[in-house]
Amino acid sequence: MSSSISRQLVLWLAVPLMLLALCGALVHYFNNVAPGVISSDRRLKEAANALMAHVHVTDGRIQLDVHSDTLPRLPSPDSVIYAVRDTQGRLLSGDERVAVAPMSGETSQLIAMTQIEHRNVRSLTTRFDTPGGVILITVADVRSTAEPAARYGFMSTLLWDFVQLDVTLVLVWVGIQVGLRPVKRLREEIAARSPQDLRPIDDSPVPREIAPVVVTLNRLFTTLRSSVQSQQQFIANTAHQLRTPITGLQAQLELLIAESAAAPVKNRLLTLQEGIRQLAHSANQLLTLARADPSVNIATKNQTVPLDSLVGEVVARFFDRALQSNIDLGIDVKPASIVADPALIDDLLSNLIDNALKYTPPGGSVTVSVAKTNGKPVLAVEDSGPGIPEEERHRVRQRFYRLPNSPGHGSGLGLAIVDEIAKLYDANLTIGPGGNGRGTRILVQFP
Repeated sequence: MSSSISRQLVLWLAVPLMLLALCGALVHYFNNVAPGVISSDRRLKEAANALMAHVHVTDGRIQLDVHSDTLPRLPSPDSVIYAVRDTQGRLLSGDERVAVAPMSGETSQLIAMTQIEHRNVRSLTTRFDTPGGVILITVADVRSTAEPAARYGFMSTLLWDFVQLDVTLVLVWVGIQVGLRPVKRLREEIAARSPQDLRPIDDSPVPREIAPVVVTLNRLFTTLRSSVQSQQQFIANTAHQLRTPITGLQAQLELLIAESAAAPVKNRLLTLQEGIRQLAHSANQLLTLARADPSVNIATKNQTVPLDSLVGEVVARFFDRALQSNIDLGIDVKPASIVADPALIDDLLSNLIDNALKYTPPGGSVTVSVAKTNGKPVLAVEDSGPGIPEEERHRVRQRFYRLPNSPGHGSGLGLAIVDEIAKLYDANLTIGPGGNGRGTRILVQFP
C-alpha cells in the first residue's frame, strides 16, 4: 500500500522548514554571538602581545618588567588576568589561577575555555621563543561580558525556532486533515455502497482537485450499468429461448403418453419425459446461477421481501411432490423480512427444499422455518435424511459436485446456487446436522 498524502506533505514541508530554522539560527549566531567571541579573542591577542613586550632576559633568567613606561600598557587585571610559565609549567609571573592549555609541539597559539573560580572563561595560550628559552603566556578574559548571555539567547532562539517548527507542522497536519475531509467523505460514500448501487456520485460538494476522479468514476458506473443491462437482457432472452421449446416438448410427450397407441413404448416415453424434466430443471438452475453472479446482479433492484409469506408460497409448490414421496413437509415461521430480489430468494429457498426432498427417504420429514436471532432474519431448512458428513460440508457448495452414492441424477448445482445467492446478500450459510444429530440443517442468516 502506498504512503498517505498527509504524511508525504508533512515530510515535504518539514525538511525546508527545518533548513530555514537552522539558517535563522546561524544568522542569529553571526549577528549576536560571533561578534562578542571575535572581540574577546582580539583582546586576548592584544594582551598576549603586550605581555610579550614586557618580557626580558637578565643573566639567563626570564623576567617581566611591569614598571616600564616606554612599553605597551599591560592589560587591566579587572578585564584580563595572565600567567607566564616555562615549558615545565613553573609560574614565572602572573596569576597562578590561570592554567596553561595543553598544546602540541607544532601549535604556537591555542584558544580554549578554562575555569576560574567556578566560572567558564575564554583563554589564549601563546608560545614565545626568547633568548632564555621558550615561555608560555596564558591570558584569560575575566570581564563580565555579554557572551554568556548571547550564547544563552542563541540557544533559546534555536529552541524556540524548533518549537515553532513543531507547532507549525502540527497545524499543517491539522489543516491537511481538514482539507482532505471531502476525499474521506467520497471514500466512505463509495465504501458504503452495495455492489448493486451504480448511481452516479454527486459531484457538487467535491473540490475541484478531485472532481476529475468523480467524473471518471461516474463514467465507469455508466459503462457498467450498460454492460449489466446487456447481460441481463441476454439472460432473459436465453431463459425464454430455452424454456419455450422444453415446455412444448414436455406437453407433446404428455399427450403422446396418454395415447393408447403409445402403450407399447410407454415406459420408454416415461423415461424420456423424466430426462426432459431433468433437462428443464438443470437449465433453470444454470440460469439461476447466472442471475446470482455478483457481476451480473449489480444492477438488480432490491425490495422488501417478507420471508414468512414467501416461505408459504414456495412450500405450497412442493406439497404434491412431498405427498407422492410420503414426506412430511411443514413450516414454522415468524414475521421477518429482508431487502433483496424476491426471485433470487425464491430460487434459494426452492433449491434448499428440492435438495431436502431429494435426499429424505419416505416417511421422513422436512421443516422450513423463519425466525430472528439477535435481530437478524434466519431462514432454515431441516430434513431427516442421511445427512452430510462434516468433511463434505464445504465441498457440496462447489458447482457440479455431488456426494458419493447420491440418489437420482442431479446436476450438483443446488447448494452452489444457494451459496452464490447468500454471498450476494452478505448472508452467512451454515451446514450442520439436524435435530438429535440426524439429517441435515441448512441455515441462512441474513445481515
